[in-house]
Amino acid sequence: MKILESGSEAETLRIGEDIGQRLHPPRTILLYGELGSGKTLLTRGIVKGLGGNDPARVHSPSFTLVNQYSSRKGVIYHIDLYRLEGLRDLYSIGLEEILSEEALVIIEWAEKLLLPPNNPLTIRISVDPTTHVRSLEADDQHLKA
Repeated sequence: MKILESGSEAETLRIGEDIGQRLHPPRTILLYGELGSGKTLLTRGIVKGLGGNDPARVHSPSFTLVNQYSSRKGVIYHIDLYRLEGLRDLYSIGLEEILSEEALVIIEWAEKLLLPPNNPLTIRISVDPTTHVRSLEADDQHLKA
């Protein structure tokens, strides 16, 4: 288990970029954190680290549910499960097919994921309400101290 702290948007982007540089498909990144904790910002950094064509275009897929980006390492799917309820909704967005691809899949609100992903990397983001410092806790070595 690795824990990093981020005191700014720039630090969160850098942490994401470091993670992205170490990832190889197929891989599913499960992001947990409250609204506004920095999940999409971390995703932008991961896409940059993966060599995404235009990381500035990474935005929350809250309404589109699934965004797709291309990178040097292949296709990246960015999925937001916040508004989904149950397996029927997950199947309706093609999640089962996406998870079976040789792609990098980043899932926000992963606690709503009811399908087991292969090769998951779990990242939990919490924000100190007083200092606004983000703590990023990952379940493997992809976060460097």
